[in-house]
Amino acid sequence: MLIATLSGIDITSRMSKNFENISIVKKANVYFGGQVTSRTVLFADGSKKTLGFMQAGDYEFGTEAAELMEILGGAMDVKLAGSDEWNTYGEGTSFNVPGNSKFSLKVKAGGADYCCTYLD
Repeated sequence: MLIATLSGIDITSRMSKNFENISIVKKANVYFGGQVTSRTVLFADGSKKTLGFMQAGDYEFGTEAAELMEILGGAMDVKLAGSDEWNTYGEGTSFNVPGNSKFSLKVKAGGADYCCTYLD
């Protein structure tokens, strides 16, 4: 179910990118008992993103499609599948996650605001 289709309205994210001609799915995506929530944004060209927030904590996610994770606020440590290395990402940074993979996150105190772009 869609809440509305917004045409000609710019929604500007903290990273100075605009979303135009979008639909937003009303129902929230809720994970880890409500510690992670997001909303799905659908674009006229068929692409999609999710905009969400993660409370402080440790999480592991699986992917189907490749993803670009943009950190809009806060910070997290990230370990991609097949790596032993944790990398820290904060506001204004991003990282890529391969499709059909997993990644682990340690979200810092204060949580993290994010935008996930599905690339496949």
